[in-house]
Amino acid sequence: MEIQGKLVIRHAPPSVQQYLALRVQAGLSPMSEEGAAIGLPRSIFAVTLFEDDVLIGMGRVIGDGGCFFQVTDIAVQPSHQGRGLGKIIMREIREFLDTLPDKAYTSLIADGEAARLYAQFGFAPVAPRSQGMAFKR
Repeated sequence: MEIQGKLVIRHAPPSVQQYLALRVQAGLSPMSEEGAAIGLPRSIFAVTLFEDDVLIGMGRVIGDGGCFFQVTDIAVQPSHQGRGLGKIIMREIREFLDTLPDKAYTSLIADGEAARLYAQFGFAPVAPRSQGMAFKR
């Protein structure tokens, strides 16, 4: 746990309720309570930012633990955006990524202007060589 002023940084996933609420508040797609309850404990790495015990930011790394990883759930509460919290989240994630096995492949899906943030931490577009795709039921 790192404390910067009133900001508390934890390397642990949020609760299911906190996760679901922050995703919606930050404009990410809603997830199911069932899915969050299964997925959050399986995070390979998670960072959460709290002010006064209120979750204001989060990010996770998921994957197989050896070869493939994905950065996901980067979210900051709208009332706290513009304060560099996304950079703090990505700094913590990048420090974790630097510990992964050689040649591990880490990907993410960048929505809109978020690509500029991720580029600051070493992420680059893979198109046209590769194209991100998603499956929806």
